Amino acid sequence: MVQEIASQPRKFCFNELRLATRNFRREDLLGMGGFGPVYKGWINESGTPPVKPGTGLAVAVKILNRYGVQGHREWLAEVHFLRNLHHQNLVKLVGYCMEGHQRLIVYEFMARGSLENHLFRSMVLPWCTRIRIALGAAQGLAYLHEEAQKPVIYRDFKASNILLDADYNAKLSDFGLARDGPEGDQTHVSTRVMGTYGYAAPEYVMTGHLTMKSDVYSFGVVLLEILSGRKAMDKSQRMGEHNLVSWAKPYLGDKHHFWRIIDTRLRGKFSKKGALKCTEIASLCLRKNPKLRPQMSEIVEMLMRLPSTSEFRDADDNSKDKHVAGNLYSPTGPNASPSSYTLSNKQKGKRPVRS
Repeated sequence: MVQEIASQPRKFCFNELRLATRNFRREDLLGMGGFGPVYKGWINESGTPPVKPGTGLAVAVKILNRYGVQGHREWLAEVHFLRNLHHQNLVKLVGYCMEGHQRLIVYEFMARGSLENHLFRSMVLPWCTRIRIALGAAQGLAYLHEEAQKPVIYRDFKASNILLDADYNAKLSDFGLARDGPEGDQTHVSTRVMGTYGYAAPEYVMTGHLTMKSDVYSFGVVLLEILSGRKAMDKSQRMGEHNLVSWAKPYLGDKHHFWRIIDTRLRGKFSKKGALKCTEIASLCLRKNPKLRPQMSEIVEMLMRLPSTSEFRDADDNSKDKHVAGNLYSPTGPNASPSSYTLSNKQKGKRPVRS
């Protein structure tokens, strides 16, 4: 029988989590973050460690590094938000541990790790999978901003905080920097500038004024990463292309040059109409005036209306190697559709004219 996560988070003792992770084995280390190391572990449905190591319900156990970037305050914030927020596009909180100086958080295990691990490595995510991930992440933010009992500003939206389950469904994780949003007559929340360089909205960096539209800007940056396969900040790129937003802005929404943004590793296998619309959405999110940026619910609607959104599952299921197949995504094939995109020799090398 498949074991499921309990609806209420459990308070673990440290020894239980030590046993669940097989004494925090190096082989079970999933990754490192600002919070600290994350290990894979196993528990029973009741929450206790299984008798046989490596069996039961797989979980991720995050340990607070007392000397790391984030501390007890961020740990408390994460537990607070995740025990009160419930949505299919947020990671589920299994439990936590507060014993002596030890601070740990236990999550559902996300089989495919972070979006960052997929976007910037040799494996190429198919077009439809990228859009599915963008949509799921947008739905998670929309829930935080507009559907939660109290509005929540995520404040640290980036590719490494978007986790993927076995079916590439996106879920937001790491709520240590999240803040309650403005209420009543408030227009913003004043706070110390935190987050990751390259993702933070410029007005937040300049003033410390935080709004939901700050998250919208960050979503625009991640959407560009999804479209381009490039990092928000990348010193390995050519001079003038280190900052993804600065490099991409001239091409956003330009029907003649938007293709310059799209990941070349896709080898032309993407929807022309869908890609153009995505660059338009990114342009809206990255507007300098935060009041002119759309709400996340509006972004969700725009992503839902993309050409071939309904083809996600069919395209993936019909492709043995998880690369997109079919007329909509194979412009080089014999049945290429008008919505597919292939670069002509004349288009290569041109730059857009800026007005």
